[in-house]
Amino acid sequence: MGNSKSGALSKEILEDLQLNTKFTEEELCAWYQSFLKECPSGRISRKEFESIYGKFFPDADPKAYAQHVFRSFDTNSDGTLDFKEYVVALHMTTGGKPTQKLEWAFSLYDVDGNGTISKSEVLEIVMAIFKMISPEDVKLLPDDENTPEKRAEKIWAYFGKKDDDKLTEQEFIEGTMANKDILRLIQFEPQKVKEKIKEKKP
Repeated sequence: MGNSKSGALSKEILEDLQLNTKFTEEELCAWYQSFLKECPSGRISRKEFESIYGKFFPDADPKAYAQHVFRSFDTNSDGTLDFKEYVVALHMTTGGKPTQKLEWAFSLYDVDGNGTISKSEVLEIVMAIFKMISPEDVKLLPDDENTPEKRAEKIWAYFGKKDDDKLTEQEFIEGTMANKDILRLIQFEPQKVKEKIKEKKP
């Protein structure tokens, strides 16, 4: 049992993560070491996750969004992320197959976890996304999506739903894969961040 104390990743978890993600054994072991440095208990609390997330967005207010992201990753709902949940989360948001990413996006938008998405849940996530967009960037958004309400309305209209309808996971994934505009509207990918990342690449 005492594997986590010795700083070595258990063979079962390692094999499981190699099967379910694109990461190599070397990457996983290196991340585990740095994970234990940051979180000696081997678990990340929501507060710790928010502060890690905040470092990625120093000029924004990512707290609300980070809370939703944390909820969608905390698969056993115990209020912490262990290394496995953390790595699966990384994989889903960065290197997962399009359908995996959309399954994760669905769980992000399914705020109450009841297996369907309502229009008010879409608005809640979009409001959290807007807190992370700088006022200058908001000015550049098209008129029909430059407030959380307008953007939620636009997303809902794309799915062809009435105000009190619910969206199932299958409808969400199929609709989003069939319409690139929905994908753009449900994600938080500000152009500026993309440009900064490009600049940093050699």
